[in-house]
Amino acid sequence: MTVAFIRHGQTDWNRDDKLQGSTDIPLNDTGRAQAHDAVRLLAGQGWQVVVSSPMLRARETAEIIATDLAIELGPAYPDFVERDYGDLEGGPSSETMARWPNRDYPGAEPLDSVVARGLAGLARVEADFVDRNVVIVCHGTIIRYTLASLAGFPLDGIRNGSISTIERVEDGWRVLTVNGEPLHRASASTAPDPSGIAG
Repeated sequence: MTVAFIRHGQTDWNRDDKLQGSTDIPLNDTGRAQAHDAVRLLAGQGWQVVVSSPMLRARETAEIIATDLAIELGPAYPDFVERDYGDLEGGPSSETMARWPNRDYPGAEPLDSVVARGLAGLARVEADFVDRNVVIVCHGTIIRYTLASLAGFPLDGIRNGSISTIERVEDGWRVLTVNGEPLHRASASTAPDPSGIAG
């Protein structure tokens, strides 16, 4: 079983450097174009079903991908919603990161909770689609920290419309690519990256 995590396409809040998180902002036209661009990278790779977070920006991205690839659009999984940043949502992402470089944002969902949700969602997808190749469309923070947990070291931010892949192995999951590039320790995070915070 192979899984591709795709971060949803751009929204107006991504474009305008607003911290998005659990606020349910739809795609903009650039985001829809990014979803179509992802299809070109996915084509011919044997993908069988697309699932997503229930949030508007993720679900529309998933719908575009499923339609363009002519494959099944599966359910939305609440486990894959983006991290809740509380009262910080709607404020400037770059300023928020500069103020709290360790990402210990006041009032935000703890990162260990984000990772636990990501892994639980992955387990549910595996149970629902045994031995099928699944595309999961969700959000930057939950993808980044779920993959980092599987890889065993921190990773840089996840770009809008980017594809990161993992495969099922006997003892768990192996990370193959991050942001479309083969995984190696050079992918490890060395500094906060705004692309990983805005949702």
